[in-house]
Amino acid sequence: MYDLLFQAVIPFVLSAFIVILIMFIAERYGTKIGGIFGTLPSTIVIAFLFISLNKGIDFASQSVAVVPAELGVNLIFLFIFSLLVYRSIYVAFAGSLTIWALLSSLLFILNITNIFVSLAIFIVSLGFTFTFLERFKKIPSTDRVVVHYTPMKIALRGLIAGTVIAIAVLLSNVGAVLSGIFSVFPAILSSTMLISVKEHGPDFAIGLAKSMVFGIPSVLSYATAIHFLYPMYGIIWGSIYAYGISLIVTLTLFKLRVKIR
Repeated sequence: MYDLLFQAVIPFVLSAFIVILIMFIAERYGTKIGGIFGTLPSTIVIAFLFISLNKGIDFASQSVAVVPAELGVNLIFLFIFSLLVYRSIYVAFAGSLTIWALLSSLLFILNITNIFVSLAIFIVSLGFTFTFLERFKKIPSTDRVVVHYTPMKIALRGLIAGTVIAIAVLLSNVGAVLSGIFSVFPAILSSTMLISVKEHGPDFAIGLAKSMVFGIPSVLSYATAIHFLYPMYGIIWGSIYAYGISLIVTLTLFKLRVKIR
């Protein structure tokens, strides 16, 4: 019962709520704000709480070392989706998920356990993807859109996100590197992109994707923080301090949002 609660029920409920909230904020206040707040640490918090409770703090700290590199792969996922979405939502999703799987497999083969190597991979990925989308593709953010909510629409959004993330968390606790990789499986990213295209079309979706690329350092800061703070302060206080750091990063990005297109 305990395992089921932490591996499926809590991630399902939490992720369903988060995706609904992300979409609500983006639709009400535009993709800049929605994208930035949409990358606040969420499922990674639940995943590493569960991993540390079951495998110990040292295992969790080792697992999170690959997370920055995997977040870099998630940036590539958003990048590929943005390039392909005008062709077809199915082509975009299949193409981006295929590239994600290939690059994640490469990280697993390389067995990255050094947090600084992992951070370097993320920085290169962030620099490339954001510069290309902002400077070369010149993708604009979009303003608020008017949406008429129905219980069915809200339930569908939650069901898509909750199912994908519950599966991801169930798969996360399978060895140190795999744990880190699956803890940041692009579940919220993919479900948010699919819903965005379906509801508002490609322009809104890629504007949101660019803002999520800009906002992912929030998750990066949390992952990097718990790598160092878990061994020093334990699970609870380590998580609290790490989330505080990620909130500071998020607020900083929020203030810088006016500088992006």
